[in-house]
Amino acid sequence: MSERIPENKMGVMPVNKLLLSMSVPMMLSMLIQALYNVVDSVFVAQISERALTAVGMAFPIQNIMIALAVGTGVGVNALLSKSLGEKDFERANKTADNGVFLTAVSCVVFMVVGTLLARPFYLAQTDIPEIVEYGVDYMVVCCIGSFGIFIEIIFERLLQSTGRTFYTMITQGVGAIFNIVFDPILIFGLGPFPKMGVTGAALATVLGQIVAAILAVLLNHFKNPEIKLSLRHFRPDGWIIRKIYAVGLPSIIMNSISSLMIFGMNKILLGFTDTAAAVLTVYGKVQSFVFMPIFGLNNGMVPIIAYNYGARRKDRLMKTVKLSMVYAVAIMAVGLIIMQLIPDKILLIFNASDDMLRIGIPAMRIISICFPLAGYNIITSSTFQALGRGIQSMLVSIIRQLVVLLPAAWLLAKLGEVTLVWWAYPIAELSSLLLCTLFFLGAYRTIIKPMDHPGLKEAELNNP
Repeated sequence: MSERIPENKMGVMPVNKLLLSMSVPMMLSMLIQALYNVVDSVFVAQISERALTAVGMAFPIQNIMIALAVGTGVGVNALLSKSLGEKDFERANKTADNGVFLTAVSCVVFMVVGTLLARPFYLAQTDIPEIVEYGVDYMVVCCIGSFGIFIEIIFERLLQSTGRTFYTMITQGVGAIFNIVFDPILIFGLGPFPKMGVTGAALATVLGQIVAAILAVLLNHFKNPEIKLSLRHFRPDGWIIRKIYAVGLPSIIMNSISSLMIFGMNKILLGFTDTAAAVLTVYGKVQSFVFMPIFGLNNGMVPIIAYNYGARRKDRLMKTVKLSMVYAVAIMAVGLIIMQLIPDKILLIFNASDDMLRIGIPAMRIISICFPLAGYNIITSSTFQALGRGIQSMLVSIIRQLVVLLPAAWLLAKLGEVTLVWWAYPIAELSSLLLCTLFFLGAYRTIIKPMDHPGLKEAELNNP
């Protein structure tokens, strides 16, 4: 019985303590990721505004790359963890083998296709030669070196599947620190290194990912005895691959949606000026500092809700949802205050020109109006996933970004004033608020409220 206590902490530990203990490490890990993304752009901004724009325009491709790697990892993680829980170690090992194989195939395809499409991708968005050349240089390096992020993510998921999340913090932290240190060295040519500009920024990013990948492989080999990779006589298993993508494909789709949205927004903003697209890049980097802690909170919240849903503990489930919403909205409120008070100071970190300040200050203030709504929407949407209603979560994401935000931005752009385009963000978030609330009320009525049925065992109704 004592061996089961760690598994049951989600049913017995005080909810607030449990939520914080599971969320804070993930929040810190994601803040590290946000930090190196910001630092990367800060250094690139010292080259020129157009260099910053070019790097920002690469986001859709980079995001699809990560979506593919993470989605595959999510599928592997789910099947592998289930196999370990069922003590089916042979299937667990085969799942790990197939996961590494699928990652390798995805990586090779992305390296080839991404490199070949780099120039057409940029030319589809702008005809400014300087941005195109900067962008192609940056994207080609990122695609050729993409094996680093693919390997890092799959081996981090193997660690997570056995509960060794602490080691994933180490791999991500080391990779981020490496990137931050080598960014100025390779961009500006410090010491014995040549000045490489935007190419140096891409190389620093890729090298950081490769270092993290090597560390993840080593930690799996020495610190993850439950999984034993054996690729020497490996053959793909169709059943396992189907199971991996049955779970992973929705995740890939959801994470890829933002790529289409950013691509469309860049097209709209470049119709005004490339400075507007640079502002979108800066906003994307800065808002990650606000949103990443929410995603960390979200990652800690989901398993608690799922566990107590399975245990039919309505009291603990609802307390987790409510506390998560309070924390999320509070964090977002802090972000709102900062964005409203010092948008100019934030932009100046990125070497903002007068033109960027003119466009960026109202942009930051308008978009941040919806931050508290976004906190509520993220927590509510993730609750659907924990309750087994992932389709609803995906629908919210698709409708917000593709059905509302992009069309709203396009229509507002027709009025001829770039400041109006930013109002598409609050409009989209308000639509998500209404949709999330509607879906949550439905989930409460059909899933959560029936937990009060008098036929439940007394033990299921006790609140520790």
